[in-house]
Amino acid sequence: MAGRFSVRLLFQCSLYCWMMNDEQALAALAALAQAQRLRIFRALVVAGPDGLTPGAMAEQLGLAPSALSFHLKELARSALASVQPQGRHLVYRADFDAMSGLMAYLTEHCCKGAACAVAPVACAPVPSRKKR
Repeated sequence: MAGRFSVRLLFQCSLYCWMMNDEQALAALAALAQAQRLRIFRALVVAGPDGLTPGAMAEQLGLAPSALSFHLKELARSALASVQPQGRHLVYRADFDAMSGLMAYLTEHCCKGAACAVAPVACAPVPSRKKR
């Protein structure tokens, strides 16, 4: 059954993401290897498809606008985040396809290609249920 996990992973990845190559994975991992960028990326993931403006992120994370701008550019350069003008504001969003692609890259050969406990991650945000 060698390769069964990889084939399943590639099929699921084709639905949700692309498989990163070594260079892309290194750029993404390098971007996340800095504490402030990791915090920013996690905030973007939590925000989901609505994204966040730099002002909201600066306030939420307590970062100076110049530092935030630098880190957002690095996340965008690594393809983990995207930016889109929305009226007079810029909205940054986590790129969930890129995040899924990184996860697929990291788990591609998990458990020697056999089915295992690590399931491929489809990272598109799912609406959470409100607790009563």
